[in-house]
Amino acid sequence: MMPYENVQNKEIGHGGHRERVLKKFMQYGGDVFADYELLELLLMQAIPRKDVKPLAKELLAQFGSLSAIMQADSEQLKSVKGVGDHTVAFLKMILYAGQRITKEKLNKAPVLADWNSMLDYAQLMYAGETVEKLRILFLNQKLQLMHSEIHQTGTVNHVPIYPREILKRALNLNASAIILMHNHPSGDPVPSKDDLMATKEIEKLLNTIPIRLLDHLIIGQNHQCYSFRAHHAL
Repeated sequence: MMPYENVQNKEIGHGGHRERVLKKFMQYGGDVFADYELLELLLMQAIPRKDVKPLAKELLAQFGSLSAIMQADSEQLKSVKGVGDHTVAFLKMILYAGQRITKEKLNKAPVLADWNSMLDYAQLMYAGETVEKLRILFLNQKLQLMHSEIHQTGTVNHVPIYPREILKRALNLNASAIILMHNHPSGDPVPSKDDLMATKEIEKLLNTIPIRLLDHLIIGQNHQCYSFRAHHAL
């Protein structure tokens, strides 16, 4: 059995490390932290009285990024030794809080005036996704976000896009403009021929109302994003 003094010193040493990490964060902010250090700081709040640095490194090694960890399925997370329900719940709280905060920014200002927040929102929505999903952002006359929803869920390399269904949904919500977005789990955000054709058809249908198609974004990996508007494809 480990002597009491050694146990006590170990606990003091570990506690001292936590205090140093928290002090560093309060003094310099999160920008000076490596990904594993920031994740370690988060895990400290969910798992008290334990060295969580190895767990932080293991999660990053398995999932690849902080956003992928946050977006991962609960059972996938719990397959990593040391991750239980409490830790999963804590990570999901952070994810949903981030989504809520970013969405609130879009609700308060025209989307075009805060494009970076809109891109952040898109990245949060698709982090860790393994199949393609078509999401639609519906905007009011002031181009503020009034509703966002998953319109279709597809496979690992395809999601069906039905222009008339999108038009019908936009009319039902009385939207003045929409933004389409979907993801490419492969990582390459370059549109396929089907993506290009469907987008043109949607734009043509909406122009008869008129409802503006502001953009179609394809989200890849590592913060890659293809904008149809920026590439003059709209």
